[in-house]
Amino acid sequence: MSLIVTGASGHLGSAVVQRVVELRGGTDLVLVTRTPAAIAERFRGADIRYGDFADSASLANAFRGGTRMLLISADDINARAAWHIAAIDAAKAAGVQHIIYTSMVEPGVANPALIADSHRATEEYLRASGLTWTVLRCALYSDFQVFEAAEAVASGKFRHNRGDGACSYIARGDCAAVAAAVLASDDNGCGVFDVTGPEALSARDLAALYAEVGGVEVAPVNVTDDDMAAALQPAEGDDPDGHAQYGAALAVSLGRAIREGFFGAVTNTATELAGVRPTTVADLLHREAATVRRMAGR
Repeated sequence: MSLIVTGASGHLGSAVVQRVVELRGGTDLVLVTRTPAAIAERFRGADIRYGDFADSASLANAFRGGTRMLLISADDINARAAWHIAAIDAAKAAGVQHIIYTSMVEPGVANPALIADSHRATEEYLRASGLTWTVLRCALYSDFQVFEAAEAVASGKFRHNRGDGACSYIARGDCAAVAAAVLASDDNGCGVFDVTGPEALSARDLAALYAEVGGVEVAPVNVTDDDMAAALQPAEGDDPDGHAQYGAALAVSLGRAIREGFFGAVTNTATELAGVRPTTVADLLHREAATVRRMAGR
């Protein structure tokens, strides 16, 4: 059984590969990446191949001989639905039998998060592909709360537009453990799994954690979507390609989605599928406390 991991040099991809190696060794492991040299030394023994979602012609060889494939969602939100569809087609043509896809929780049409549409389109295409599949709907990564905490500690205020909503953040390492366990299994049944952290945290909860880690008072400040967008807009001339502006729109949309209840569910999937106790946001922030304080200038 040959296992394929796409995006194998990325943060999630490399963590998945490391976990799979620990579970079953590196033999019959195909690692697909745009930068093969970046992981050549780390994962010796694996078959490392060039593959780029933006270059669909590269995928036929990249996926050749694979049986099960982890399709990690691409980082270009505007292009990735088309890229994922091309990757599913290429995998099917190459003989892949089962695809595991990293999606998001509740990607339905009502979800205002800007990332929902591309995840939903990928899921729909995968269901219709004729292959067997597993969809891992991951909550938002708690790893990014380190940066949010640093900003809050630096200013003494946690500005947000999530209202009274809560989010069950999951550590990226826990998502990797779940993805690796599913990839390395021989279960070819179709299924959808929500992968979340162990608790749903409100803005007030987060502000208290940020204060505890930073050693300063942090007040949660609820603002409107428009005010949040204005605060996140880059200075004139600082965003020539529009990436920062899009990032601001994405952040606002995620805050709204949390406010409307799309990220609040809590599941035990990480333990059930991978046997891991999910890392709490508090544990992660305390582990990164020195980084938070350094970034905040404390």
